[in-house]
Amino acid sequence: MKFLTGLLAAVLLFAGMGASRAVVRIADDRGGRIGTYVDRYQDLRQSGETVIIDGLCASACTIVLGAIPRDRICVTSHATLGFHAAWDFGSNGRAVTNPEATQMLYAMYPSHVRRWISQRGGLTPHMIFLRGRQLQAMYKPCYMDVQAAPSRPSRRALPQADELESARGQLLH
Repeated sequence: MKFLTGLLAAVLLFAGMGASRAVVRIADDRGGRIGTYVDRYQDLRQSGETVIIDGLCASACTIVLGAIPRDRICVTSHATLGFHAAWDFGSNGRAVTNPEATQMLYAMYPSHVRRWISQRGGLTPHMIFLRGRQLQAMYKPCYMDVQAAPSRPSRRALPQADELESARGQLLH
């Protein structure tokens, strides 16, 4: 009887510990201005929170990989990372690749992510996606019983593969 009581107490203790961990969930984040994400992730890094990537994290959102320690990032089977070159608006209002900002962005990524990007031709105006087994080999899996607050409120369903492909060129931030 004492054994069962002790076992029950241990289970309750561990259950309480898991629920009290602070985490941030990233899903359906199409990116934005690099500086905004650098600031956001600097605060997140200092908070000590864990990051769950559970959907699309594209463009400047991917800076999370360099800003947050690898052991505080996990990915679900729905996680998809989208990478491309940084850009500015040109004189005619069209997107123009910014080589300096692209190099700065590339330098922010950890070496294993830079290697993956380089093997696919580097950061270009065209979006490349890291997902599935390749992503899960780089980052630990998430255990979805952990309560997570979304980094951005989102009620939309996760994007389908055809939506991700059509996003090429539209997510250039």
